[in-house]
Amino acid sequence: MLSSVILLLILAIILLFSLRERVRLRHMREKNWEKIGESKTSVMSQAIIGLIGTAGGIYLSMVILFDFLEVDMPNRISMAGLNFEPIAAISFALAIIQPFILRFVHLSRHRY
Repeated sequence: MLSSVILLLILAIILLFSLRERVRLRHMREKNWEKIGESKTSVMSQAIIGLIGTAGGIYLSMVILFDFLEVDMPNRISMAGLNFEPIAAISFALAIIQPFILRFVHLSRHRY
């Protein structure tokens, strides 16, 4: 039970850092639409929508790839007392680390 709580806490912290990085990336890309007077959603809600959209795209791509390659995957796996679908968990994990990978690539390109 304690390991499940610790795992969930670690995942929540990583998720918060990922969302913060997505907010930072979106803020850098956006124009200041408030001067124009157009209403818009919050930056945090846009980051969450982006996270879910990215995870969904990765999930669909992986399902199609595994179906095409006829890879047998278990329907559910259990880890630290939690049951989840492995493809969905991998997709969500990749979507969480995606902004960090983008930042690393951006920094490595501008370093040289």
